[in-house]
Parts: sequence; C-alpha cells; structure tokens
Amino acid sequence: MEETTITEESDPGERPGAPEVLDVTDPQTRADSLSRAAAALKEGECVVLPTDTVYGIAADALDPLAVQRLLMAKERGRDMPPPVLIGDAAVLPALCDRVPGAARDLAEAFWPGGLTLIFRAQEDLTMDLGETNGTIAVRVPDQDAARDLLRITGPLAVSSANKSGHPAALKVGEALSQLGTSVAVYLDGGPSRIGESSTIIDFASEEAGRVLRQGALSIEDIHRVAPDVLPLAPEPAQEQEEPTEEPAAEDPENGEAG
Repeated sequence: MEETTITEESDPGERPGAPEVLDVTDPQTRADSLSRAAAALKEGECVVLPTDTVYGIAADALDPLAVQRLLMAKERGRDMPPPVLIGDAAVLPALCDRVPGAARDLAEAFWPGGLTLIFRAQEDLTMDLGETNGTIAVRVPDQDAARDLLRITGPLAVSSANKSGHPAALKVGEALSQLGTSVAVYLDGGPSRIGESSTIIDFASEEAGRVLRQGALSIEDIHRVAPDVLPLAPEPAQEQEEPTEEPAAEDPENGEAG
C-alpha cells in the first residue's frame, strides 16, 4: 500500500464551523442525510456513522489526508491504522491478496456482523491507512444506514468515534461531545445495538487464522464455522512484586467500529 508523508503545510487540522447532525432513522429524510454525508466524505471530511457495534468515525480510505484527519480527531498516531468497512463481501478480492477458505466461511456466516478479518493487502492497493505492514483489516457492519452509505462511497476507513483512550461512543451525542468540530457530519442512527467491539481474526500472519481480540463473537461461535482458528493467546503470567508506590490508573480500552 502507498505511504504518504503528511507535511506541516498539508496538516489537515480541525475544521471550522459547526458540524451537522442528521437523522438516518427517518425513512423520509434518510436518503438526503446519506447523500450529505457522502458529499462530505468526498470532500475529504470525516463523518461519524452508526454501526452495529459502536459509533465510528469514517474517512475516505483512498484519501490519505482524510485518513490523517481521522487519526488526528482521535489523537491517535499512524502506528494504530484504522480498519476498513465495506458494504458487501464481494469487494474483498479488490482489497486483499488472498482470502483463505476459513475466512470465506466466516465471512459468509457472520457478515454483516461483529467480525473483523485481517488479510495481506493487494500490492497495488492505493490506500495509506498508516503503518499497516502490508495488511488490511476489513468488516461488513450489520447496520442498514452504514451499509447504504458504503454502497455510495465505497470502502471507508473507520475507527471508533472517540478520543484514543476514552470510552467508545454508543450514542451520537457521546461521539459529538468527544470529537466536536473535527467531524463535518454526524449521522444519528439511535443507540448502538451491540455496544461491544468486533472480534478480530488475523489471516495475514496465520494461515488458519488467529483471534487477536475477543469481542462480539465468542470463540465457540467461531469454531462452529472454522474449527482450526487459534484462540486469543493468554497473557503471560507475571511474578508478583511488592508495590513501591500507588499504581497508575489505566486508560479504558478503546472500542472499535471496525
């Protein structure tokens, strides 16, 4: 995948003006709301959208400056690249170098849904998502408005709609309070249905697949379809030591729309 250097002259910064908050639950206004969001994305702006897991902040995956805006809005570096949401699994061959049989079976069983799959990216893929090491994480969300938007725009880089280290947004207002004017359009789809991050399975570095994050799908769900997928590796045991000072509070774990 291509890598773009973001210079000080091209620093996207925070956008001026108040963002739009548009309802996508009303069938009479939904098409107009999605069209406005699609236009903002085409202009290189960020958009917050509902997904089945948590609210996500989206940018045009083919626009490196837009992806940089996304990372800056979250206060996140290029070492934490966002996953890509697509409207349909049929898009996979255009993004991924190879899709193993187990991954195809999982996609057929759980897409749309709370499953993110990591593959080797096509060598000529013109996306700069950050330091991906030649991989791409892909998901089809189980949310009608999100998929309708993706069918208009094509693949979008999408991460959870929150500042890095803060709780994931389960309602549009929670995303708005964290991201503010760094986002042009907020699509309000009501409360997130699942409220839990997707399960991530890596097929880029492990032929059989390995769970990297346990989320909306349990390992039992996964093994019913792909029994050879390796479970999440246990954290190594650490020796107990006498504390010398009060431990620092840990940041809450980020949720991911991807």
